[in-house]
Amino acid sequence: MSAAMRSITLLGATGSIGASTLDVVSRHPDRYRIFALSARNSIEPLLEQCRKYRPRIAVLSGVAEDRSLRRRFADLAGCDLRFGAPALEEVASHPDCDSVMAAIVGAAGLAAAIAAARSGKRVLLANKEALVMAGAVFMSTVRESGALLLPVDSEHNAVFQCMAQQGSARGSSLVRRVLLTASGGPFRTAPLERLDRVTPDEACAHPNWVMGRKISVDSATMMNKGLEVIEARWLFDVPPERIQVLIHPQSIVHSLVEYVDGSVIAQLSNPDMRVPIAHALAYPERIESGVRPLELGAVAPLAFQDPDPVRFPCLGLAYAALRAGGGAPAVLNAANEIAVEAFLGGHLRFTAIAQVIDETLQRVSGGTGDTLEAVLDADRRARRTAADCAAALIGNAA
Repeated sequence: MSAAMRSITLLGATGSIGASTLDVVSRHPDRYRIFALSARNSIEPLLEQCRKYRPRIAVLSGVAEDRSLRRRFADLAGCDLRFGAPALEEVASHPDCDSVMAAIVGAAGLAAAIAAARSGKRVLLANKEALVMAGAVFMSTVRESGALLLPVDSEHNAVFQCMAQQGSARGSSLVRRVLLTASGGPFRTAPLERLDRVTPDEACAHPNWVMGRKISVDSATMMNKGLEVIEARWLFDVPPERIQVLIHPQSIVHSLVEYVDGSVIAQLSNPDMRVPIAHALAYPERIESGVRPLELGAVAPLAFQDPDPVRFPCLGLAYAALRAGGGAPAVLNAANEIAVEAFLGGHLRFTAIAQVIDETLQRVSGGTGDTLEAVLDADRRARRTAADCAAALIGNAA
């Protein structure tokens, strides 16, 4: 392995971000090698990836020890298969890995992302919940360890690029506003009375992006954008009143930064996650991503509008949790995960997702949120309460 080659642990390899990351990596075999791949319980897809990319370690974090599975993976040129969530932290902090793509969806990715940061890795963060739940803890860990934190969410990567043009990617006193764009999801113009009857498949049919089912629902409710507001507050050290969300249906402008002199810098590209992935992988250099060039002359007029708080109540709940501070964002995230799971299971109405989150925020104190233990405690209490709230709403609708 050459001195210039990076060794990558990919957490969440079988998801959409994982697949896009492997696509970019495969275009540059002289620059990157895969050290470890992880999946929760997607055995066959992970096995196929291991056959192609030959990692030293594979992790099935949601599967108990299984000797027959271990033998199947061992046949792949000595690939070491490990089981259980603790193995995620092991590969994220392994001394033979220098870069970690943290792409596990939800709270399940928090511990491994912090382990990577604590080990001083180059952390490519696609798991927004790490900052939503434990922003203060995570950023403190990054500073103390000297880790390099690179955002992979398209919006935050865009802001990072816009700020880097001014010589600082965080906390610039010259920034007036950070503007995060949102597609508005599949129900941006649907009649409000129609939202009660939305099905999971309809909510997952995103007009612009190919994403997993949970994040697709978050996009439809705009909770995804609310979580990104919280993430932006920690990534860029910008208070909530200076973070604005704009609906941009074409998903060409991925975010903008306004400076005190009135200048606005934007990052544009076709809606393809390989763009921010390639940027984070190669930073501060640039590499080819496989994304087709952006032909502005062929793009429909670019439109922007403020989000409707009645149509998208989850966005307001996220701002409220951010302003409350402490462990409130962890409560918000936990309640959202429980509510979305119930909706995807066909049990909870689409419009009841916001009701579950609102009731949970009112009933659960997030505490200080100043340690990982405090954050995880708030997460556990919120999940129990959100499950009770969802059950009550499901029972009332029956």
